[in-house]
Amino acid sequence: MKKLLFSAMIASSLFACKSETKPAFDLANAKMEIEAANVNLTDLITKGDSVGAANAYTKDGKFMPANMPSVDGTSNLTSFWGGFINAVGGVITLTTLEVWGNNEVITEEGIFEIKSKEGVQLDKGKYLVLWKKEDGKWKLHRDIGTTDLPLATK
Repeated sequence: MKKLLFSAMIASSLFACKSETKPAFDLANAKMEIEAANVNLTDLITKGDSVGAANAYTKDGKFMPANMPSVDGTSNLTSFWGGFINAVGGVITLTTLEVWGNNEVITEEGIFEIKSKEGVQLDKGKYLVLWKKEDGKWKLHRDIGTTDLPLATK
């Protein structure tokens, strides 16, 4: 009887431990959070907020644009986005194609399009972003994009 009671106690404590485990990581929900973060980023750029755009990156975030050196750190990202806003001042559209990862880091594959204020397409291409959780929010950690447009010829 004691063995039966002891076995029942062990089984119930194991069941209790299992019911207290963390829920499984929800990649679909994380994808929605990343898509919302992309909308926020593009809105900040459209509004001319280079500080806000830079703060969408982790503290040690890095943007690796095509045809120029990498831009890393909040101060440099603020300067980069400020220059972009002043030079282009247009609208960026980001479209997430696929995400994969876990509750700490996610890789996003997507396509982008940049249009002038007048709606003229200036660039389009593809990107990969490594997103990282920082202060409970998904932030861009490594961001690289390449154009689909042909190289300019003389």
